[in-house]
Amino acid sequence: MNTPDWLLVLGLLLLAMVLVNSTLHRLPLTSPMVYLAAGWLLGPSVLGALRPDPFLHATMLGNIAELGLLVSLFAVGLQLRVRLGDRRWRLPFKLAFVSLGVIVALVAAVGIFALGLPPGLAIVLGAILAPTDPVLASALQPQEGSDEQPVSFTLAAEGALNDGASYPFVILGLALAGLIDRPLLEWALVDFAWATAGGLGIGFALGATVGRCVVVLRGRYGRALGLDVFLGLGLIGTAYGLAHLCAASGFLAVFAAGLALGRVRERPAPGSADLEAPLTSAGHSYTTLAQHSHHASATMRASVEDFNEQMEKISEMGLVLLVGAMLPYAPFTWTTCWFVPLLLLVLRPLSVLPSYVGEGAAVRQLALAGWFGIRGIGSLFYLLLVVRMGVTRPEAGTLLSLTLWTIAASILLHGLSARPLMRWALGGPGVRRPGD
Repeated sequence: MNTPDWLLVLGLLLLAMVLVNSTLHRLPLTSPMVYLAAGWLLGPSVLGALRPDPFLHATMLGNIAELGLLVSLFAVGLQLRVRLGDRRWRLPFKLAFVSLGVIVALVAAVGIFALGLPPGLAIVLGAILAPTDPVLASALQPQEGSDEQPVSFTLAAEGALNDGASYPFVILGLALAGLIDRPLLEWALVDFAWATAGGLGIGFALGATVGRCVVVLRGRYGRALGLDVFLGLGLIGTAYGLAHLCAASGFLAVFAAGLALGRVRERPAPGSADLEAPLTSAGHSYTTLAQHSHHASATMRASVEDFNEQMEKISEMGLVLLVGAMLPYAPFTWTTCWFVPLLLLVLRPLSVLPSYVGEGAAVRQLALAGWFGIRGIGSLFYLLLVVRMGVTRPEAGTLLSLTLWTIAASILLHGLSARPLMRWALGGPGVRRPGD
């Protein structure tokens, strides 16, 4: 396909989503389910317009997945407004590190004893399938005012954290498989301990510093106005690049930068007065609000969040389209038939149990966390990273098949079950489903 053909297909898809979006809310469908089907139709099995061979184009596809994941992580960080000292952070951290280690071990055991993979590649498979998807999980929003908001917060925060926490296990598996040289002590101190702490620290310090500088410049001096698009993208790029220069986790740095920017508070100038109904009054323009010391932070955050949300939706569409188009390169085998249900129905629920010990959570919360271990772009990124590292074709084919069909099954099953299960858990009539 040439450029005009590509633009025609993309334009028609975007317009179709605008026109049918309200209809999707009345049907047991989600946007990712539509994107997945569209990707399969455009792929080599039907129209042949998309041919994203993961073996021929692993680097390009990996870069696309990486960029999409960065946008998503920053967006989730902006949306999580729970203060860091709140005890609700304890459970996401346990899920992202304790439960992640458990799921890696469980999948690795299945890989060794049932799939015949060598230990290194079995750990790699576990690390690829360990991260949950923060975007789809953050869309599991209950009705406003519900006291079950911690459920969606926990799932979204877990997904953002374990996208970065999976990396050390990928490196460990590749080292054990002989594909990279990494002494165990270096892995423990650098790839695991420092990458995690350093990524979170660098990202949070950068987001907080930049956010506060912008608020002060706007509220006190009327400077640094506009270009909020550049602010969000600049923070993503700077946090990711700086973390990599420091051998820290870039994914965790980007998430922490978004989290810190979302927590920046107003810096009212001495003697200044608040505006009346600033967000609803037609008399207050963006410029007025952005440089008012009582509203500079909220205006900055809202502007960055609005743009990033649109970027997130576009990247979600593109990446899920690619997943659908890549499915023909991943043969659906008997192994896939039993492995995917085992992962989603048995291994994921088992892995969350240790994290909930001592938390006093309701059974319904535990059930939701066990079921909504949604697999998505993080798994796709790590899969493509491993393919680029030189895993042999037969073993890479196994990883490809299990990962892509797990993502596809997760998009379908979790999308279909989100509304009824959240209604059951919350005892209310509605919930925003993944991808809505």
